Amino acid sequence: MLDFILACAQFDPVAMIKAGGYLGIAILVFAESGLLIGIFFPGDSLLFAAGLLSAGGFLSFGPLVIIVVIAAILGDSVGYWFGANVGPALFKRKDSLFFKQEYLKRTERFYQQYGGRAVALARFVPIVRSLAPILAGVGSMTYKRFLSYNIFGGCLWGAGMLSLGYFLGSLIPDSERYILPISAVIIVVSFLPILINIFRGERAI
Repeated sequence: MLDFILACAQFDPVAMIKAGGYLGIAILVFAESGLLIGIFFPGDSLLFAAGLLSAGGFLSFGPLVIIVVIAAILGDSVGYWFGANVGPALFKRKDSLFFKQEYLKRTERFYQQYGGRAVALARFVPIVRSLAPILAGVGSMTYKRFLSYNIFGGCLWGAGMLSLGYFLGSLIPDSERYILPISAVIIVVSFLPILINIFRGERAI
């Protein structure tokens, strides 16, 4: 467990997976999907790396997909519950090292642009992924409606990112050697929508 904690502190997806296994992956996906402490977890690159390692035989692909999808759905449900019960206080919270009011404003803009679909689409946007279910709970979205988007998004994101990693891992020999550079690219691409919004906001000033 100590190795897993150290790997998390270093934000190394490969080390996280190898130290934590299925349980570690489930914890990280759950935390990033519905807990504020998961805002900066490397969800996309983590799942991609897990799929890649699965292709190499380190993890079994079928159980991995099931575990990730369930963890993602449960995480978002907890986020919704948190938003419904204590979410309004979040808007009064002061900025800190791990939380800034700008994250909320960014997620609100995301909701304004995509409506209910934001719950599913937010899975593919870092930071927004962690805050979207909380804001859904704060707002007027019923849990029944939220759950349908939650399940769809959890399946699409969880199975999709794992499948992408598994496919490339099966296609490229010794693909484990390329996990870190590919993961870095995925992280950059994931943050592009946020960077574009920031750039647009600065130009509008």
